[in-house]
Amino acid sequence: MGDWQSALAEIQRGTDEILLQDELIAKLKEGKPLKIKAGFDPTAPDLHLGHTVLINKLRTFQQLGHEVIFLIGDFTGMIGDPTGKNVTRKPLSKEDVLANAETYKEQVFKILDPALTTIRFNSEWMEQLGSAGMIKLAANLTVARMLERDDFKKRYASGQPIAIHEFLYPLVQGWDSVALQADVELGGTDQRFNLLMGRELQKSEGQRQQTVLMMPLLEGLDGVQKMSKSLGNYIGITDAPNDMFGKVMSISDELMWRYYDLLSFKSKTVITELREKVAAGANPRDIKIALAMELIERFHSAADAEAAHQDFIQRFQKNAIPDEMPTIELTLVAEGLAIANVMKDADLVASTSEAIRMIKQGAVKQDGEKVDDPKRLYDQKQEFVLQVGKRRFARIVLS
Repeated sequence: MGDWQSALAEIQRGTDEILLQDELIAKLKEGKPLKIKAGFDPTAPDLHLGHTVLINKLRTFQQLGHEVIFLIGDFTGMIGDPTGKNVTRKPLSKEDVLANAETYKEQVFKILDPALTTIRFNSEWMEQLGSAGMIKLAANLTVARMLERDDFKKRYASGQPIAIHEFLYPLVQGWDSVALQADVELGGTDQRFNLLMGRELQKSEGQRQQTVLMMPLLEGLDGVQKMSKSLGNYIGITDAPNDMFGKVMSISDELMWRYYDLLSFKSKTVITELREKVAAGANPRDIKIALAMELIERFHSAADAEAAHQDFIQRFQKNAIPDEMPTIELTLVAEGLAIANVMKDADLVASTSEAIRMIKQGAVKQDGEKVDDPKRLYDQKQEFVLQVGKRRFARIVLS
């Protein structure tokens, strides 16, 4: 199991908050394998890199010798997690949930060791609970307490409907911790209410309370909103290698470090060295290439990673981006800078209407990748090359 101080340092890496850390230290000092729980509702068939932030942390616990329980919420998936939603989620059929769960199992073992992973389905105990047990479970919480939840509070205040079954979700998630006698539960920062419910129900059942470990939500390719399939700003772990490579290369230099911290298996020391190299003048593009190759190798193979790299080089060279070009420095504004305005300010086009027309014609590229959204907004500090046609280039520096 190793010493508890080094174990704690590994667990803390990239973690947003631990409730309560003193409890976790006491558990680690016992030197016994802990039950580490993380639940996933199979509401879509494919996982993206945002999901893997949590799975990577489960891998850390595995490497430290603890028992990882990958809980598939086939029962809760039929309720639909209301967290962060402003409308009631459409419940999935049991068939949909089970089909999605099968693909989840295949995908998580690209990160987790299958020999050290216990997969459970929460229908095992929830279907046994029965209607009387569910009513008893619901008696643990008042409506007033439930309405303290930020998402419910906003929906109630704005007159958006809240279905009664949505109130059951955090109770069921909490009961999962009771059924599994979890020592630690992992979840995103948006799951605080649900995660703490596990502690409350365990206490009422006379169990030792689980430690809650919250991981940050990974921003999507836009660098603003959390990675989400519905927003289209995601990198799927089943994406083709070339697509995965291109998407990683499209993120801003600033966001790259966030991805390194939350997705890379490189040590903190190595990542610090990479930061120092960039600060000393190394091209961030080369560091981004290393990240893209690491992720492709993890979810595909080393050969796929190298092939995607070579394909990128060929396309980059084919685009013939010159070394010399004007550098345009622009100041970000609160509402963001529209790409059409950036192109006009950089003298790449005569007007914003021409910019929009050129984008629609497929004549605009950013760092060699075709731009297809004429409404693209920039709201993060970053540097990139915009190209219009074959001969017009400008290096854009946003600050």
